[in-house]
Amino acid sequence: MAGITYEDFIDLSFEPSADDLVCTFRIVPAEGMDVEAAASRVASESSNGTWAALPTGAGFTDMRAMAFEIDGGATEAAGDDASEIKVAYPEGLFEPGSMPQILSCIAGNIMGMKAVETIRLVDCEWPEGLATSFSGPQFGSAVRQEIFGVDDRPILATVPKPKVGLSTERHAEVGYEAWTGGVDLLKDDENLTDQGFNPFHDRLVESLAKRDRAAEETGEPKSYLINVTAGTNEMLERVDQVAAEGCEYVMVDVITTGWAAVQTVRERCEELGIAIHAHRAMHAAFDRLPDHGVSMRVLAQVSRLVGVDQLHTGTAGLGKLANEDTVGINAWLRDDLYGLNDVLPVASGGLHPGLVPDLLDATGTNVCVQAGGGIHGHPDGTHEGAKALRASVEAYVEGISLDSKAEESPALRTAIEKWGTETPR
Repeated sequence: MAGITYEDFIDLSFEPSADDLVCTFRIVPAEGMDVEAAASRVASESSNGTWAALPTGAGFTDMRAMAFEIDGGATEAAGDDASEIKVAYPEGLFEPGSMPQILSCIAGNIMGMKAVETIRLVDCEWPEGLATSFSGPQFGSAVRQEIFGVDDRPILATVPKPKVGLSTERHAEVGYEAWTGGVDLLKDDENLTDQGFNPFHDRLVESLAKRDRAAEETGEPKSYLINVTAGTNEMLERVDQVAAEGCEYVMVDVITTGWAAVQTVRERCEELGIAIHAHRAMHAAFDRLPDHGVSMRVLAQVSRLVGVDQLHTGTAGLGKLANEDTVGINAWLRDDLYGLNDVLPVASGGLHPGLVPDLLDATGTNVCVQAGGGIHGHPDGTHEGAKALRASVEAYVEGISLDSKAEESPALRTAIEKWGTETPR
């Protein structure tokens, strides 16, 4: 009986069906191997093949992937020996609604194959059946209107700095200073969870008390992105605490937590009507090297499918982090995906008021703008730093220059004098 071999996983005349998941990879074949041979091995190892010919017979359903397109030559940030290949996966290969199982196929063993020098999962085209087996976001960008009652400007967030080490009392006080200065959201950073210097439940209660005071004084809704990241069962308990105290959001470190845990948290949050803010800590371990790993574009797609409402997507090269395709990622998060809700992009990492016009030119106003040092590093403190950021956003919405707005906002004038329009490193 003829067995399945590598040659059975490549067909350059193959046409994917509407039900196939189509993945684009950038590969550099191993020394001595041509791109066709490497592409066939990628399709084989990520579906139902292996290095040896496999006999088939009764009781076998063929779930093979097919490499069907190869573009040779230099591609995005890669060398001349890199090629982009497309691989089609039959929908039946996947367990509906299981992101861990899907990623075990399309970004699993293939990342360590000797047949490729490097391999990067660049993009995915999700079929309707597979995409809609996931919940998607509960709110998406509608949080701006539903929680804050605004749709003409970005919502604004800040992380108290230093991001760890502050006492509960000081953390809440910094939140109050930022909220009353014009920020909408206080946010924990990725590594603040339930440490002895600032316990989770104490921080939740004290911060929300300051939130309520700030909302009453400003006449604006305020909220708090509290980090519930932990083991899955503990996260669910923390989500319950957040709901019981009347908070509208939780924050999850989605990559370090794991996609299965995020899906579980998403289910609980829907029961409680709570939005999910996704921090992408550890993403660069997958996406920073341009010729290997998994692109931020794919990580963003996965995040949308599993149901986060807000996701950090970069600053279009204006902040302190490495440049990436922020604009393209944001567009995908907003595009129609078989009726699933969109995701609100979050711009963060080295932002300050002087960068706001260029940032919003690139991203539009349907975003969340988060500044840490660009608020708390203001020469006159957090409250004035928040006022400066809010003024810079108002200037953009009003269609006037920062210098013009600074004539009526001393806080903004001081920020411009301090940082200008330079990007930090």
